[in-house]
Amino acid sequence: MMYLFKKKRKSKVKVTLSILFVFISISSFAQEQPKDSVKSIEEVLISAVRAKEKNPVTFTNVSKEAIAPRNLGQDIPVLLNYLPSVVTTTDAGAGVGYTYMRVRGSDGSRINVTLNGIPFNDSESQGTFFVNLPDFASSLESIQLQRGVGTSTSGAGAFGASVNMQTKAAQEKAYAEIANSVGSFGTRKHTLTFGTGLNNHFEMNARISNIHSNGYIDRASSDLFGYFFNANYITKNTIIKAIAFGGKEKTYQAWNGLEDEEKLKNDRTYNSVGQYTDASGAIKFYNNEIDNYNQNHFQLLWNQKYATNWQSNVAIHYTIGKGYFEQYKEDASFTDYNLPAFMGITTTDLVRKRWLDNDFFGATYSINYNTKKTDIMIGGAANRYLGKHFGEVVWTQYYVPSRNRYYDNYGNKDDVNFYTKASQQFGKLNIFADLQYRMVFYKANSTKFDDVNDTFRFFNPKAGLNYQINSSNNIYAYFGIANKEPRRDDYENGAAKPEQLFDYELGWKYTRSKIKLNVNAFLMQYKNQLVLTGALNDVGSPIFANSGRSYRAGLEIESTVKPYYWLFVSPNITLSQNKNQNFYFQRDGLLTNLGNTNIAFSPNVIIGNNITLLPVKHFQVSLLSKFVSQQYMGNIDAKKSILPDYFVNDLSVNYEWKINKGIKTIVFSGLLNNIFNRTYESNGYFYTYDDNWSSSTVITTIEGAGYYPQAGINFLAGINIKF
Repeated sequence: MMYLFKKKRKSKVKVTLSILFVFISISSFAQEQPKDSVKSIEEVLISAVRAKEKNPVTFTNVSKEAIAPRNLGQDIPVLLNYLPSVVTTTDAGAGVGYTYMRVRGSDGSRINVTLNGIPFNDSESQGTFFVNLPDFASSLESIQLQRGVGTSTSGAGAFGASVNMQTKAAQEKAYAEIANSVGSFGTRKHTLTFGTGLNNHFEMNARISNIHSNGYIDRASSDLFGYFFNANYITKNTIIKAIAFGGKEKTYQAWNGLEDEEKLKNDRTYNSVGQYTDASGAIKFYNNEIDNYNQNHFQLLWNQKYATNWQSNVAIHYTIGKGYFEQYKEDASFTDYNLPAFMGITTTDLVRKRWLDNDFFGATYSINYNTKKTDIMIGGAANRYLGKHFGEVVWTQYYVPSRNRYYDNYGNKDDVNFYTKASQQFGKLNIFADLQYRMVFYKANSTKFDDVNDTFRFFNPKAGLNYQINSSNNIYAYFGIANKEPRRDDYENGAAKPEQLFDYELGWKYTRSKIKLNVNAFLMQYKNQLVLTGALNDVGSPIFANSGRSYRAGLEIESTVKPYYWLFVSPNITLSQNKNQNFYFQRDGLLTNLGNTNIAFSPNVIIGNNITLLPVKHFQVSLLSKFVSQQYMGNIDAKKSILPDYFVNDLSVNYEWKINKGIKTIVFSGLLNNIFNRTYESNGYFYTYDDNWSSSTVITTIEGAGYYPQAGINFLAGINIKF
């Protein structure tokens, strides 16, 4: 989402392309060298942050094969939309550009995301901006979504879920792929992927991608460039991976949504971002109201097996990002921007750029002892973030300023954690314990808050039991505590208190050849939870407030049924209650206890389903359905804040034509989104303000709301040629 410290960085595209062409040349000489140990040794690289089947943790694994049929240009949150308790939305309305996800009502700043065990969340905003990694799904091996506190991981605390993404594993055989897709709203994606295959212990993979979309919303265009490269050295006991990936995004903003109810009915694609009135009184739109950001990630991973039962993982990483978002501002004060007035004139229209220039680097490590009954892991991480925040005025009505920097701030953060995880089998009973100690050191300054020099020390214990009743049934119980530091914006909004979560989970898993079922009950109790107020700040980012005590309680049911070899049905449902307790609100000038109110953006019912048919060999048809019940966009249960329920269905078609003569296969894919052309909004905002009438003693609270319309029926179609 457009955040005050947008991550935008200048890409070195020419250098990247040159490197990739060198790798293409190398790959043409590679020899195929299959290694049976490749898969097993790759799996241990992610064991530090992922839950295992024997752990009493609620999770869902998603393979690259499950993602592939719908990977036609839409972003990762949209690809995960049909998982349990997940709700997704997108600014541009069609899944390309800025996209977001919530899990159990918790937004992206409360979902811990790691890439190969390395934190991806922005250190200060704690948000996850997948738009900075265009087409990253094409370079993923698998994804694990843990719901609740889950297992210990690096980075921001998991206050609703954690997502671990593993990048492309070593490939035994040389390959190349060319994938192209086109669709509604001028959407197109072009991807080139190739790999050398294993040759004398070495192997390399690379990808370059370009995505463009005009967006469903007016002018909400996206121009995205992404890349991925890894080089692997693999022996029986060692794997070393050097990985580089990143992207450059340029998007026209659509963060304002729609407040005008008439436009919501009759002009749903209207976008007020960049709107201004010229000297003649005509409404115009600034054509460069853009977000422009470049982000590059570098990782070096080393896994070593020392003996039958011992292994270690060490990773060092560096992420660099720089970019800005540009805005047209009407009637701005020269004084507010530290500019001299012009001939007695004190206000002006101007164009400003708000920059973020940051570096993030550090190391993670773990050592693991594993036998048939015992699994012990000791690990940790140390990471540093250095962020520069500054603003520039690049144009005014009257002159182009020479000294144009109107603020210059910083935010530096150190994050250190240590953990021990242990799992012990006693007959049919598995006992799990996970102890983490985390320290956060944050220094920052801003024009909106006093200088910060805060230290947070958190102890995050987790424990659970998993009992195998028989070959088909097991039950588990889990308890975990998580603590979380405030974000930079929380300091600006006066809500800079750390949060605490007590998470209780109780589940049952049933597994047979034709059916898998996971039933999980959860209770998440919060202290000082930062809940979304529903309001946005001046750059479209959501505002949070401490709610005192609150809770989320519910039931999740996830299943896969295979009645026939040609039919798969995978329904899931989440039923929940999400409440602020004794919530206070100042209405009409009076502070009032509203009692228990609904937590904003927390629907009580979320249903997903995937029906897949395999009518003939290599042909697959899937109907994907998502229902999200009515939800409140604020915390005071106001009717004005209601976001209506919606039920959306997508149709996915995939056919693989095997050739094996130079070209191995050609895969044809089609995706028809919102096939019933449902009119709906998956996100919005709600705000209140006090209005004083002519008598200063009368205060009236005014309410307002806005919505983010999503596209009606639309399509994507692609062809993937594999060599």
